[in-house]
Amino acid sequence: MTPATGFTSYTDALLAVLARDPSRAVLTTGDGGDALTAGALHDTVHRMAAVLAGRGIGRGRTVALLSGNRPEVLAARYAANHLGARIVFLYDGMAAATLARIADSAETALLLVDPALHGTARQLLGHLRGPAPDVMTLGGEPAAGGLGPDLLAACAALPATPEVPGAARPEGDWCIRHTGGTTGIPKGVRMAHAPYAGMILHHRMEAAGDPPRFLACTPLAHLAGVLADATLAAGGTVVLHRAFDPTAVLAAVARERITHLWLLPPLLYRLLDDPTLPATDLSTLTRLTYGGCAASPSRLARAAEVFGPVLFGVYGMSEAMTITEARPEDHLRAGPGGRITVGRPLPGVTLAVRDADGREMPTGERGEIHVRSAGVMSGYWKQPELTAQALPGDGWLRTGDVGMLDDDGRLYLVDRVKDLIIVVGGHVHPAEVEDLLHTHPAVAHCAVYGVRGPDETEEVHAAVVPAPGHRVDPAVLRAFVTEHQGALYAPAVVHLVDAIPLTPVGKPDKTQLRALAAAV
Repeated sequence: MTPATGFTSYTDALLAVLARDPSRAVLTTGDGGDALTAGALHDTVHRMAAVLAGRGIGRGRTVALLSGNRPEVLAARYAANHLGARIVFLYDGMAAATLARIADSAETALLLVDPALHGTARQLLGHLRGPAPDVMTLGGEPAAGGLGPDLLAACAALPATPEVPGAARPEGDWCIRHTGGTTGIPKGVRMAHAPYAGMILHHRMEAAGDPPRFLACTPLAHLAGVLADATLAAGGTVVLHRAFDPTAVLAAVARERITHLWLLPPLLYRLLDDPTLPATDLSTLTRLTYGGCAASPSRLARAAEVFGPVLFGVYGMSEAMTITEARPEDHLRAGPGGRITVGRPLPGVTLAVRDADGREMPTGERGEIHVRSAGVMSGYWKQPELTAQALPGDGWLRTGDVGMLDDDGRLYLVDRVKDLIIVVGGHVHPAEVEDLLHTHPAVAHCAVYGVRGPDETEEVHAAVVPAPGHRVDPAVLRAFVTEHQGALYAPAVVHLVDAIPLTPVGKPDKTQLRALAAAV
């Protein structure tokens, strides 16, 4: 608890849980490394907080984390947040120029660097236009780094573990989570401590295990980090993988007795297609959560068949945290257009589907999804015009997503407003074409997107990964789409690819696909 306010931040709560049973293993890695105990993590957070405070980190300061999935990066985040500083996540895999724009826009005071990413950090620093931040590394040889002092060494040099009091304020930002950022100024989503603490302290994921054992095989900078916090707060254990590999994930589920797994849909498909799946013991898995981007109904139906009643879908966004949840039984029925629902609103969340004039749409009619909850962002970092567009002042967030509600209050997603392809004769929602193509036996995975021609008109393009043993004929796929959805939806161009490129968080990278299409 923060003494001055009586506010219990999420780090206060986590540290209290860790202190109850210091000998319990709470963090392990997939490379066979030693497990980190609750006591060791508790002490590391306090030691890091003391070192960071000595370097001027506290409320109103920004700490940027450039790291993969390492135990040290969780401890460093907890330490900075405990001091009341805000965190910015720099995704491993983003271009250095993009990372620099994010670091600049958030007024980074301290950059913490994974020893495996020293090269990226140097490039990032070379692209900065504003003042250079202080830099510390999260381990590694000093001679190899040359970037700044080692935070871990500084912690080890302390004569004793101090008890650093929490300094977070309810209204203070715990993080600025950036969306986009490939061009122009990135949108920084400001999330306050109070709603995040409420989610971590009071929201317990159904069927996640008692205690949960969570496998983090996607970036901790994304939802895996949130689920790691929830797991530790529930007295559970987190197993860290540096990157997603379907065979390694399946082996870890069996070996580490994993109860909870989180995947974006493209990674779920890779798990389904992995040849080791049929022989893997999945008996400990009680919750497999997916979300983050559109999912194919046919692939979800297959996942429900293979994994059984452990499939939970979540719909959320950086601007509003988790909004709805689909339970296992929701995957047994198809809704409008064969879609699988993203579920009903979570407690405390109110939904409305509205047209462009703000009128609520009747059941079954499409419109933009609006959300009201305690989890809605404070606003975009230093971008008041964008904030006013998303938060018009009536307490509702405009999500930019198109959806519809059924009579039972279940939400069905159609697409993103901004992903709408405007073609001659009408509008095409890419997700609808993707859902249909995924039902074709020759298609293992696909992504549909708009490409502008020299005259600025848009065409529908589809990148398709052929299913094993199948040959994809673009003309056949175009005819298939025309037959089921009409010529308006038929891809003008079908690109055959070995794999759909993904963003650093695992979503289909349609910006890269558009660039590849333009280069052809």
